[in-house]
Amino acid sequence: MSAQVPPTRMNLTLYKQKAVAAKKGFDLLKKKSDALKVRFRDICKAIHSTKIGMADQSSDAFFSLTQAEYAAGNFRNKLLEGQMTASVCVASRTDNVAGVKLPVFTQKDTGFEATESLGLVGGGKRITQSRDQFTEYLKALIKLASLQTSFIAMDEALKVTNRRVNALENVTIPKIADVLKGINRELDELEREDFTRLKKVQSKKAEKEAAKIAEAKALGIEMETESNGNGSDVVSGYDASEDSDVVFK
Repeated sequence: MSAQVPPTRMNLTLYKQKAVAAKKGFDLLKKKSDALKVRFRDICKAIHSTKIGMADQSSDAFFSLTQAEYAAGNFRNKLLEGQMTASVCVASRTDNVAGVKLPVFTQKDTGFEATESLGLVGGGKRITQSRDQFTEYLKALIKLASLQTSFIAMDEALKVTNRRVNALENVTIPKIADVLKGINRELDELEREDFTRLKKVQSKKAEKEAAKIAEAKALGIEMETESNGNGSDVVSGYDASEDSDVVFK
């Protein structure tokens, strides 16, 4: 990946920003994962305790039904012949935990009261006890359904969050660090090459200046020598005796 990224200052700044963003994202997802794990453990404990309690409630409820049938006879046909209207209903809402929406089920009364004339001959008390036992058992069932649905949603969200955390920690952040390392290495090499090139250019300029100075000095010496030689020849080249107008005493 580092070989595909041009080693420029702009890319260096861009990948530094990516590194900061990846670190922030990793920290936030890690906190989210920790919060989800705490809630997940609480849900597991609640499911365990609810199931343990439901084992006793289930046996008590069905045993009370057996007692009611023994005392009042078979009253199932009378129940089926009567008006089948629910006295309770299940309402749902969502609970937000670290961005994860968990369904929560609650029991609500519809306001309908059963008026069946069951147990008038006998066993009315047993039927009422059995109804109360199953009412409590129904509350436990609704609670368990809410907990198990939240357990499934929490488990899926926790898996996704952990995959993202692992991807950032083991893939994304190391790749960005590798790219930054490669860019810094290339930029350092370019700076060293530029420094060496500048040193060579300066040394070449210094050599040229020294050669010019030496050449100028050499030309100056030659011009001075030529001027001195030409002056002596001018005086000695003329003969005053040949000029009749000039009188030498």
